[in-house]
Amino acid sequence: MIGVARGVMDFPPQGAYVVRKGRAAGRRCGPVWPMEGAAMAVGVFDSGLGGLTVLNAISQRLPDLPLVYFGDNAHAPYGVRTSDDIYNLTVAATQKLFDQGCDLVILACNTASAAALKRMQENWVPEGKRVLGVFVPLIEALTERQWGDNSPPHEVAVKHVALFATPATVASRAFQRELAFRAIGVDVEGQACGGVVDAIEEGDLILAEALVRSHVEALKRKMPRPDAAILGCTHYPLMEDIFRDALGEGVEVFSQAKLVAESLADYLARHPEMVGPGTESKFLTTGDPARVSTHAIQFLHRPINFQKA
Repeated sequence: MIGVARGVMDFPPQGAYVVRKGRAAGRRCGPVWPMEGAAMAVGVFDSGLGGLTVLNAISQRLPDLPLVYFGDNAHAPYGVRTSDDIYNLTVAATQKLFDQGCDLVILACNTASAAALKRMQENWVPEGKRVLGVFVPLIEALTERQWGDNSPPHEVAVKHVALFATPATVASRAFQRELAFRAIGVDVEGQACGGVVDAIEEGDLILAEALVRSHVEALKRKMPRPDAAILGCTHYPLMEDIFRDALGEGVEVFSQAKLVAESLADYLARHPEMVGPGTESKFLTTGDPARVSTHAIQFLHRPINFQKA
């Protein structure tokens, strides 16, 4: 499940799933929400365009679910900002999504999830609203352990994990902190990938590739043979093939988008009431809509029309 508090276990309500007929008979096909005159929307937030990789995976997994995307492109990247700055910007963006009618907001931004989510959940999120992060599905996959499992930490298959993320995410040590609640004996080496997000946001994939290879080499000097690698930024799936090539064979690479989408489907099946009102998908940005729309094509490979937030 996505970002629920430790120690809280939820159970699926009756009727949360429907059974398809024909070829898909017997398969659970996800949550049922009102489809007649009450289309719904979930908010997806990122500091820039990287969250579109998560939105794309959610759209593929839940094609009937409208989404409101908010990119804070005017203030990107978040990865070089202070924790207070990240918190204030994330709160402002999340409030915008609440104002759009979203009761549930996904922080499709590792930096915001690392530096702001816990503080938001403890001190700010209004009653009846939920803000969820992207770390939990990744840790579930890495440890093969459900979030509601409150048994003591145990050994897992991987022993040496390379974490590629923004400077702010690496400095927060949020990934290591959450992992420690579920696993023991795992060595995590963080590599702050400065410049990669900026290059991707600017559409300079040649520079982005050069930076990725440089950061992987820097990581290998600290951890020569990682068992697994975490792409801890939602921009990085665009460079996943480069990460895999630079890391070499034998390294399991965990990318977040599909994990988050599957976890969201599970969450909504258990919490259908957390899908807020809306009628259609919408794309909002604090940056220049025309410029952002042009750059967004590389993430979704289709035209997207952003509106000014």
